[in-house]
Amino acid sequence: MKPALLLPLMLIAGLGVGGGAAFGVGQMLPAPEAGPAKPKSPVEEDANLAFIKTEVVLVPLVFPDGRLAGYTSIDAALQVPADQAEALKARMPLLLHAINLQTFRTPLAAGPDGQLADLEGYRKIVAAAAPKAFGAGVVRKVAIIQANPS
Repeated sequence: MKPALLLPLMLIAGLGVGGGAAFGVGQMLPAPEAGPAKPKSPVEEDANLAFIKTEVVLVPLVFPDGRLAGYTSIDAALQVPADQAEALKARMPLLLHAINLQTFRTPLAAGPDGQLADLEGYRKIVAAAAPKAFGAGVVRKVAIIQANPS
């Protein structure tokens, strides 16, 4: 066979095999509408949630060995279902009580002189105290809004 005819014949054969494979795969796979449901966007998920602010909490900064390094004021917000926000605001003193019971035992002092607060540690304390005050699964997220050394 002449080389001039070989190239066009190979192209035609490749197109035929590729097109046949694409057709076969299209027949075996499910239709797009039968596929998995689209995930909700974060905006849709957060539409029925609200943030409630805690009061400013004076937190002791404790070293790992138990020594007091100082105090800091921390303000946080909790993401809760919007229909329960008002009822949870009324129970906020229970959350503050649970936070206070944990902060003096947890080393939150950071930095060389202990005057910086470990914000991730405080966020974990609030997240652990929330089920004790509000019940399990009520608080979705905890956001630290502000931390000021006192």
